[in-house]
Amino acid sequence: MAQEPMRQPQEATVADRLARLRTDLSAGAGTAPPVMPLGLPALDSHLPGGGLVLGPPHEIAPAEPCDGIAALAFALALCARRLAGVPGEALIATSGHPLPYGHGLASLGLDPGRVLLLEAAGDREVFRALEAALHAGCLPAVVGLVGEGLPLKASRRLQLASEGSDPPLLLVLRPAGAGQPNGAATRWQVSSAPAAVDRFGGLHAPRWGVRLERCRNGRGGSWLVEWDSAAHRLHLPERLADDAAPARGSRP
Repeated sequence: MAQEPMRQPQEATVADRLARLRTDLSAGAGTAPPVMPLGLPALDSHLPGGGLVLGPPHEIAPAEPCDGIAALAFALALCARRLAGVPGEALIATSGHPLPYGHGLASLGLDPGRVLLLEAAGDREVFRALEAALHAGCLPAVVGLVGEGLPLKASRRLQLASEGSDPPLLLVLRPAGAGQPNGAATRWQVSSAPAAVDRFGGLHAPRWGVRLERCRNGRGGSWLVEWDSAAHRLHLPERLADDAAPARGSRP
């Protein structure tokens, strides 16, 4: 009987610890960063949370110098998907890249009236513009087109500036070549691919070869994807999707 009072405080302490642990875990589960799914399960399954994390920068580069237009189109398509789900405008700050024009933006499903274009004198000015836009916290998408690359210091400053209750989609498009070490959440390599053709022989939907080279807390991979500018989503080309279905069904 003399030992019974000694057990009660220990049991209560263990119970309290378990209760606090459950509370901490449930609170942590509720603070997962927001993401933007790409609309393609085969690709979204490789990304933490099922999409591109909003807030930290995502780096995009052409596979070869001749793939620059394809990489730009891919970045603008991601921007269009972001704007399709939320109000507001996107900022595109560029240095050393050709400025997108209205018809090209519209062909990707991006309303030119919701795009703010800024032509900067150099990469440093681009990063300053991006950082200022992130601090303002009023734009759902921010895109930087740089002539050299994304340095580590700039990526850290951008990530700090984007932290908030409603972080934007942050994309940085750089030229082809080896990328610099940085804090980007993902690194994409984009190559050109023949566009889909409709029954009249006209171009129907752009296609790109995309490679997820690096993904923080995710998995890399390569895909041939097609952009649906009406639905604002990526999907596998129809022939590839048809081939994949029998392959899945043939497994024991």
